[in-house]
Amino acid sequence: MRILIVSDAWAPQVNGVVTSLQALIGELHNMGHQVKLLSPADFRSIPCPTYPEIPLVWNTWRVGSAIKAFQPDCVHLATEGPLGWAARRWLKKRNLAFSSAIHTRFPEYVSARFAWIPLSWGYAYLRHFHRPSQAVLVTTEHLRSEFSAWGLQRLKLWRKGVNCQVFKPKAVELEAQSVPVFLYVGRLAPEKNLEAFLRLDLPGIKRVVGDGPQREALQQQYPQVEFLGYQHGQALTAAYQQASVLVFPSLTDTYGLVMLEALACGTPVAAFAVRGPLEVLQQGITGYMHEDLGKACIEALSLSRERCAAEAAKQSWKVSAQEFLAEQPLVDGELCAPQQLLT
Repeated sequence: MRILIVSDAWAPQVNGVVTSLQALIGELHNMGHQVKLLSPADFRSIPCPTYPEIPLVWNTWRVGSAIKAFQPDCVHLATEGPLGWAARRWLKKRNLAFSSAIHTRFPEYVSARFAWIPLSWGYAYLRHFHRPSQAVLVTTEHLRSEFSAWGLQRLKLWRKGVNCQVFKPKAVELEAQSVPVFLYVGRLAPEKNLEAFLRLDLPGIKRVVGDGPQREALQQQYPQVEFLGYQHGQALTAAYQQASVLVFPSLTDTYGLVMLEALACGTPVAAFAVRGPLEVLQQGITGYMHEDLGKACIEALSLSRERCAAEAAKQSWKVSAQEFLAEQPLVDGELCAPQQLLT
């Protein structure tokens, strides 16, 4: 199969969308499919005014010719940005079918940055973008129910996975650290609710892996916290392995791949009992969730690292890719048979 994926999010951005797409494309290649990604790297772009790490493509008139040149069997729109809109417009004009995905709680993120914008506006935006899609992929059953209540249709399940060859426990488990290390991994942006973690009075060390528009201000406000910037590959795995607890303070994430990555390294998670953590964690086994994040952090210290790694190992990106493929429509409007896609 010739599969085209259109995404406004791609490397060098570091986030869950990019991680998911990289893993998906790798698995699709392993299955023998030909995959082409259209990303900002293929076009001219400008930095997003409030988030310069995000490029906004402006010469979107080239998207249609790129789609036509590849002649895909299936098209998937991963994001609702300028590239996603341009591809949607071109495909819709020609009555060609496509799938799309909702990776983030876009309305909540917008409201977190601009309090005067109501959630209803954000969900109206999502409804309009995804209305022509033949399959709108979401990460969990809870999200499917939630988005359905906001009027989105044709919602299908596409669960995420973790690479246990990259994220794994230490070869030789060391004795418990005398000083606990509490770790955050992710963007440093308002929607991540990072200060809910940073202002906690916790024993030991606080570390932050990641970057974003809040980094400079947070470093000045919390000088006792270790800010490590982006980490990749073995360095990121080591950060998870060296942590006693991964702290996930977000109230809006749809899933939270960093939780799976931490668990695969044997690190339990502390979080609020909200969507995202509720989908990933088993209370008292792989994590501790509580309205008091500080209490969750302390309780998570006592959880079994071996059990965390064992539970994470049950989820793979191959299964995730198979779920993705099973929901892809052919561009001519027919649903492709799963057995054809999975060969």
